Amino acid sequence: MATEVLHQSYECIDPNRGKRQVYRMPLKILDPGRSKLTTVETKRIISVLDETILKVELVSTFSHVTENLEEFSAVLGPELTGALKEHLRLSNTMEATLARLEGEGVLQNGGAKGDLYGAEDPGGYLTLHVQGLRSSVRNIVRLFFANPMACQAVREVAHTRHPNANLFIKSLSELRGFLFEKLLTTPLEEKEKRRFMKEISQRDKKNMEIIAALMEELTAAIQNRDDEISRMNAAIKELKTHLHNLAKFSESQIQRTRTEAEKQQKGEARGSQAKCTKLQQELQLLRAQLSALIAEDRESELNLRKKKYKVEMEIENWVQKYDIEMIEKQEEIEEIDVVYTVEKAQLAELREKFALLDQEYSQIKEERRVRQEQREKAEKEMAILVRAATLIQALWKGYLVRSLLRSKRKKKGKGKKGGRK
Repeated sequence: MATEVLHQSYECIDPNRGKRQVYRMPLKILDPGRSKLTTVETKRIISVLDETILKVELVSTFSHVTENLEEFSAVLGPELTGALKEHLRLSNTMEATLARLEGEGVLQNGGAKGDLYGAEDPGGYLTLHVQGLRSSVRNIVRLFFANPMACQAVREVAHTRHPNANLFIKSLSELRGFLFEKLLTTPLEEKEKRRFMKEISQRDKKNMEIIAALMEELTAAIQNRDDEISRMNAAIKELKTHLHNLAKFSESQIQRTRTEAEKQQKGEARGSQAKCTKLQQELQLLRAQLSALIAEDRESELNLRKKKYKVEMEIENWVQKYDIEMIEKQEEIEEIDVVYTVEKAQLAELREKFALLDQEYSQIKEERRVRQEQREKAEKEMAILVRAATLIQALWKGYLVRSLLRSKRKKKGKGKKGGRK
């Protein structure tokens, strides 16, 4: 109801131009932000409701179709015709069972069909009939879904439905429209719509208060005018009485007084009418100003909403740009990571080679050190041997010299002994 009122346009007089202007309500906020359902759950909900409406439309025409099977047999086909005949037989059996139960006093005469669920059914026949009818209805609906031409032909006889069935289908369709609009509306849009409706209600309340105040002023002015006219009428009545009393004394004076009283009454009436006209003009001017202010506020609100939408779009563009840059950076990082992985593998391979080379170098260095130590040891031993040989040679030479000197001394001693002899 509120949406229908807001969709209407209204007219007012522009105080600056003096012309009648037509203002329309900004209703963009009341429309859903989307025109199609996006999620699988919402589509399933609407499809289930559409299927329910179609089933109700089909089931509500069963009575007419079963009564005119000969006309529909060509469209329905043998399988659907047989199923409908079986459904008619089950319905007749059900009616006969209900009549029998009413005759036995189990069901009340004229009771509603819903009363049979609370009735006593010792043999269980009533429950079996109900289950049979349910199965028959399900089977017929399934066959109709399998035969689109028959389904369309039956839906074309919608005028034969019971008014309650049409009302129920209409209610389901309205529920479907309401639910579809609800599913299209996001929680944020719903919140904005409630806020907008609340603002409209508050503004309407303020406008009604202003109009009520102006109407009170107008009523008070009219009451003052009526009181003044009443006082004037009372004065006129008194003057008429006085004139009637003075008629036998001065007819001319009475006529003159009556003329003056009528002139005074007309003048007062014209003044009161002018005052009322002025008040009406002021009221219309205030209403026009109020309407202009409302239109200006709503136009400002619409501009702000456009600006907000523009900012949101810019933010969304920046977010998309940021996402694209992040994706590019991520791809670059992945490429660098691939290169890093390859280089890391190469580095590990080089480290393994370096470890082998380092181990070989250590072995070579150790061998060199051992050979150096052996060489130094050999040189030391050689030096010791050379020194020992030198010492031995020196000792030997000393020994030889001493031996030579000793032999020479012996020879000299023998020579001296011979000379003495």
